[in-house]
Amino acid sequence: MVNKVILVGNVGTIPEIKYADKRPVARFRLATTEPPRRLPNGAEIPERTEWHTIIMWDDAALSAERYFTKGTKLYIEGKLRTREWNDRNAITRRETSIVADTFDILARPTSTPNK
Repeated sequence: MVNKVILVGNVGTIPEIKYADKRPVARFRLATTEPPRRLPNGAEIPERTEWHTIIMWDDAALSAERYFTKGTKLYIEGKLRTREWNDRNAITRRETSIVADTFDILARPTSTPNK
């Protein structure tokens, strides 16, 4: 069995750091975008952006806090994790996230001067 996810995308939110049993854990959103394309019959498929929740632990979490800003382009390898809980209205909620095993910073956002 294999549970592996590979993503290349841009950080959409500044990582939020919390501690679980003294272990740092970072949580942030990553956007991946499929470019628009044209089918052989001429139909056009528009650009599509997917948002992913990324979880990082320990040293990776501390690196995320220190080096990731909105717009940072990342390569991430990890695995899917789904958790389920009941909210205060007893409604079952489900969230799927990616727990990162490794990452590389591909590019940092460039600031543009104000005109």
